[in-house]
Amino acid sequence: MAGFKKLIFLQFVSWLLFSAVGSFFVASSFDSAVSRAQMSAQQMVSNYIQEKTMNDMTPEHIRLSLSNGNVFSTFIVRDFSGQAVLQLGSPTQLPLLADVIANSFNSIRPQFAVNKTKDIKIEFVINAQSQASLLQQSLLLMLLISALVAFIPIFYMQAIYKKLNRNVSMTVANAVDVYITQNQVTESIEEDFNTGKVTELGAELAPSFNRLAHFLKSKQEDIKSAAHSIKQEAYKDVVTGLGNRNMFVEYYEHQIEQANNKSFGTLAMIRCSELQMINQTRGYQKGDEYIRAVSDIVKHVSGTYTGSQVFRLNSSDFAVILPNVPSKEAEQFGETLQARFTQYQQNQELSSVANAGIVSYESGKPLGELLSVVDNAMSMAQSKQANAWHLQRESDIVNNVGAGFGNQNWRRVIREVIDSRRVNLMMQNIMPIGKNVKAYAEIQSRFKTEDNQMLPTASFLAMAEKLEMAIEIDQLIIDSSLELIKTRNFNEKFFGINVTASSAHSDQFVIWLERRLLKDGNLASKLIFEVSEFGLQQNIKASKRFIDMVHRVGARITVERFGVGLTSFKFFRDLKPDFIKMDASYTRGLEEDKNNQYFMRLMVDLAHRIGVSVFAEGVESQEEKHIVETLCLDGVQGYYIEKPKEV
Repeated sequence: MAGFKKLIFLQFVSWLLFSAVGSFFVASSFDSAVSRAQMSAQQMVSNYIQEKTMNDMTPEHIRLSLSNGNVFSTFIVRDFSGQAVLQLGSPTQLPLLADVIANSFNSIRPQFAVNKTKDIKIEFVINAQSQASLLQQSLLLMLLISALVAFIPIFYMQAIYKKLNRNVSMTVANAVDVYITQNQVTESIEEDFNTGKVTELGAELAPSFNRLAHFLKSKQEDIKSAAHSIKQEAYKDVVTGLGNRNMFVEYYEHQIEQANNKSFGTLAMIRCSELQMINQTRGYQKGDEYIRAVSDIVKHVSGTYTGSQVFRLNSSDFAVILPNVPSKEAEQFGETLQARFTQYQQNQELSSVANAGIVSYESGKPLGELLSVVDNAMSMAQSKQANAWHLQRESDIVNNVGAGFGNQNWRRVIREVIDSRRVNLMMQNIMPIGKNVKAYAEIQSRFKTEDNQMLPTASFLAMAEKLEMAIEIDQLIIDSSLELIKTRNFNEKFFGINVTASSAHSDQFVIWLERRLLKDGNLASKLIFEVSEFGLQQNIKASKRFIDMVHRVGARITVERFGVGLTSFKFFRDLKPDFIKMDASYTRGLEEDKNNQYFMRLMVDLAHRIGVSVFAEGVESQEEKHIVETLCLDGVQGYYIEKPKEV
């Protein structure tokens, strides 16, 4: 394309030069013609005045004698003193190009003829219109012909260039098609451009095409490397740095389920039993620290097994794959995990840390089936004791101790806890802010097995809810709390007791609770029942019946975990709670979160207008406590204020 532009430039310069030279020769010819015409006219005028006198010089006589006057543009007769005696015509304007050339060459000049004896002096300018017209026509014709001569090759070359460009494009396209055909059967670029086939299209293209092929190969490797890095980041858990569920599924499918070689091993699922409790009471930052600690324990224990893999499946679950580890060694793995978890539990003052469900696997076994079995093993482990593990054996599955066994075992454990009343009560005070504020101590429950081992509280309560045994657990907690209050003679204290939403909405439970509180009427005024905001919203009508009954017997109500749902002012007006406890997510990082500060202040203003006190839970630092105080809340609860302690 640059060469074609150069050709256009050269042709244009050549045309200009040719036009300039041609114009010069045409102008010179015009000047010569005009000069000859002037000389001829002067000869004619000189001959004319030799025979004439001044009296013979009339316009009619001059026109008849001198070609009817068409030869001259102007004709002036003067006497010998120079006075004009007669003037014919006036100066005529030449065409533009002729006028420019005539002025440049000074071709047309006034001419003179003199007859001294007869006192006649003639001044004239010839009429060069015919020569000027011929000059202009010659110039235009010369410019046109030179333009055609200069630019016709350009148009011809342009057509040739377009045709050549199409041919080259088709050649390149065909070569690329050949290359794609060679490489489309594989995922990666393997073949170079086939020199033999490319030679048919244009041998000169082969080296460049092969360089392009090598460039594409290097780029493909770069893309693969970048994609692998992105995949590793996408498959990585942010908190622990372990592979996530997607990586676990991919690993199992490629290395175990679809493996060509026979293989076996052990799959363990570790579930963090205290994550929800720590997130709610201590904050998500403490929850992340807890998860990282469990991750470190699992990695350290599994790291002693060759080829072990650890993944974080979700917020609370880890998966461990131990290749070529039989059941006997898997038991040792479970024992070691339990010992490490128990040690961490004692250091951190937790009720439990994690449980482990363990199963054996072999190549070709579908992942979904294996996860179902390991989930049953997990249910069994959770129903034993804190940090317990359970190995689900093949014999258990063969004997149909499978799909429902975990739930059945949980039902047995929960029933045994209820019948034996093995509940351990703990207490955590809410610190009032201000002299006139009345706060209370929240009673929290822990449950033990028949071996006096502590059960994971969150798992226990979740399974009780799932197995529709939550009402009996709530009745056990309330009965135990009332007996404790009576025996310890806590006359000056007030106590909060958690009630599940399913119990609050049960007519049977409401009737039982009313009778139980009327039986100990002097204690009812010391009780505050805590129900979650989300639970109350599930059935507003049933929630109102429960709250009305509680108020009727002299007790009070706290809406806990407030702010998680979509509460309206109508919610307060209809249910009329006595306290609300802001969810811990609003307290977390409160000193930096202006939105949470604004929301909490707004809720405090609304609540105080209708006589409701507002507490903050999950306070973990001096900064959070200070901000809560400046927002005019009525009380604070959290590990910074006081840890739960046994009564």
